[in-house]
Amino acid sequence: MPFLDWVNKNQARASSTQVPYHLLQKEAEYGAPSENMVIQGDNLLALRALMPLYAGRVKCIFIDPPYNTQSAFEHYDDKLEHSQWLSMMYPRLVLLRDLLAEDGSIWVTLDDNEAHYMKVIMDEIFGRVNFVSNVIWQKKYAVANDHKTIAPMHDHVLVYRKSSSWKRNLLPRTNEKDRQYKYEDERGIFRPDNYTCSKSAEERPNLYYPVLNPNTGEEIWPKKTRVWSYSQEEHFRHVQEGFIYWGKDGKGKTPSFKRYKHLLKNDGVVPHSLWSHEFAGHTDGSRKEVRSVLNSSSLTDDFITPKPELLISKVLEISTNVGDLVLDSFLGSGTTAAVAHKMGRRYIGIEMGEHAKTHCIPRLQKVIEGEQGGISQSVGWQGGGGFGFYTLHPEPVFQANGQIRPDIKFEPLAAYIWHMETSVGSSQTMDSPLLGVHNGIAYYLLYNGILGDRRPQGGNVLTRPILAWLQAEYPHDGPKVIYGESIRIGEERLAQANVTFKQIPYDVVLR
Repeated sequence: MPFLDWVNKNQARASSTQVPYHLLQKEAEYGAPSENMVIQGDNLLALRALMPLYAGRVKCIFIDPPYNTQSAFEHYDDKLEHSQWLSMMYPRLVLLRDLLAEDGSIWVTLDDNEAHYMKVIMDEIFGRVNFVSNVIWQKKYAVANDHKTIAPMHDHVLVYRKSSSWKRNLLPRTNEKDRQYKYEDERGIFRPDNYTCSKSAEERPNLYYPVLNPNTGEEIWPKKTRVWSYSQEEHFRHVQEGFIYWGKDGKGKTPSFKRYKHLLKNDGVVPHSLWSHEFAGHTDGSRKEVRSVLNSSSLTDDFITPKPELLISKVLEISTNVGDLVLDSFLGSGTTAAVAHKMGRRYIGIEMGEHAKTHCIPRLQKVIEGEQGGISQSVGWQGGGGFGFYTLHPEPVFQANGQIRPDIKFEPLAAYIWHMETSVGSSQTMDSPLLGVHNGIAYYLLYNGILGDRRPQGGNVLTRPILAWLQAEYPHDGPKVIYGESIRIGEERLAQANVTFKQIPYDVVLR
């Protein structure tokens, strides 16, 4: 598979494994207590901070990164040199991939400036086999007549899955589709469907045969360039079972297939890759959505190209179910979080600038209050729920000298070690020395007085009495990995107990 190369690519690849680990700090709670999060801070650091808890747990990621259009926007810098833009995106995509669940997907909106380069680096990071689609979204409904070359009307939405475990949902049937089922007989409501297919008689000679019109006795042949869709044997079965329609009052000249609504294998519509502005909204409407919700009449308060709620709702309908976790690490004006909230999905949104407070929080507060803009009426939104607002601790967990910051408590370090060892996020509260069992190995942590007043040093040192206590309180027959500040047991005793000891902080930081 070909790879994209650029200046400083090696540094960009390496940086994804060297992002310092900061802790999230909860600053405020809005509405009812909830897992939903809005994080203000550098999204690379925020993604790293999420890893110990959420690795492998996110069902859908939607991001609308800077388009690198060589224009300066008020709320973020969209004027990066091409190789800088690629180096900025690469480590973020690596972390986003690791946060995705095995049955998860990622959706990335871009225009022609970088979409094709993004496709190549996403092939590298996610695997070309996991490319799902390049959805073409018609973002404008009117042509810019003053454009000097070819007026752009669309954006790209690149869709990748984490693995073959991903399964798309069907979209709800529309009223337009339902209106096609306007005929009825003793079996039920149906619509006439084409009885031919776009194959020639040379390609499919078994589909080129005469069909008898029972009303006229005439033999009907298909065109040699467009033969019947069904074999002659299947056609005879259709005749016997009453699935052939010859038009109103039986006066049609060609047969149709009766497609009964109640016999549909599914009650939905297969998603496709061409999304019109009627189907998924447009940027003019999305600007008005944001302006209306935030009670702003000034264009200077708006984002230039916020995404419409309708577009995000289509993504979430296809890729998630109620209760699934959605992540947007370029939250912008908060659209993804607002839509996820209204659709009953859990969400994490990350924004860097002050507009996390001036745009995202006020918008989500309006959602909690039951605002009726965007998709609210179509999903029956009436308000409720809540979210927490978080920032990043200014100092990383691991200091420059390799030591752990003195104020770090047991739980965040435990979650970090669990993720480091297993590559999955912790789904349970870390409140005991046994962190969990993964692939037959039990992991323990002695730190920050987790054993209470047990000595020495509050139980942070692995001694024979503490090992015996661990074996009695948290027994495990298989291999055991125990982290602690130091050890006072010989190698022979460790081998007998099937224990591997790892020292804090050295065996943590060096990995």
